[in-house]
Amino acid sequence: MTDHAQLRSVRGSVVLVTGAASGMGRATAEVFAAEGAHVAVTDFNKEGAEAVAGAIEAKAWKLDVSDGDEIRAVVDEIAQTFGRLDIVINNAGISAFSPIDSGNYEEVWTRAVSVLLTAQQRVIRAALPYLRKAPYPRIVNIASTEALGATARDSPYAAAKAGVTGLTRALAVELGREGITVPRPDPDRHDRVDPRRAQTDLRQTPDRARPLRPAARGRARHPEPVPACRVLHHWHDDPRRWRIDGKECLIFSLAPAKRGRGLG
Repeated sequence: MTDHAQLRSVRGSVVLVTGAASGMGRATAEVFAAEGAHVAVTDFNKEGAEAVAGAIEAKAWKLDVSDGDEIRAVVDEIAQTFGRLDIVINNAGISAFSPIDSGNYEEVWTRAVSVLLTAQQRVIRAALPYLRKAPYPRIVNIASTEALGATARDSPYAAAKAGVTGLTRALAVELGREGITVPRPDPDRHDRVDPRRAQTDLRQTPDRARPLRPAARGRARHPEPVPACRVLHHWHDDPRRWRIDGKECLIFSLAPAKRGRGLG
């Protein structure tokens, strides 16, 4: 097998997926397993994680991403079990709807930031010692177009996801120098979401609950649903944004890391 062919395959790699008991996390775990990777299925729902792992011949761990100690323990155990860790998919998430003036807003805000943002950097920090030993390490943080233009009463979620995009861009620069690829949220190049049009789309559909494509002839366009996520050999193989279970689907690059850039 040529070096180029090795770069284009995740076969034999160890992939950690958080929030993998259902939805996009489950689809992500399934597609990596189909590509020949060893998948660590983690989720707060232990039974759900075990069911997914059993279906794809993977291993499951119960993981509450709001618990920093549990994150460190589970990441260490995964790396020890498989002998390595190559790819981290920060997918775990929760909904966080609350009007700004509601009595429990602080509680919703704290929970949203803990699960959607703080957990991502904790998982990355716990995984870094192992990723630095991997031949082609990848970190994929799942954000949302809510970071560009939000739904009413969704400010805790939107703020947390905006934090994820900032974290990801910063780590793409910082870790890219080491050859650790962190695909950056780049709406102009990858998602075809123009932030200047986001509010236009939102005004047309103020109660939307799913990402939108830019407006065309004054009408907002929704991405088409697909049956499962896909692994792409190169980031630009297909610029469309795929969806599953009402969320954006993972578009994962297998192109070689470019030191100093951190882009997939």
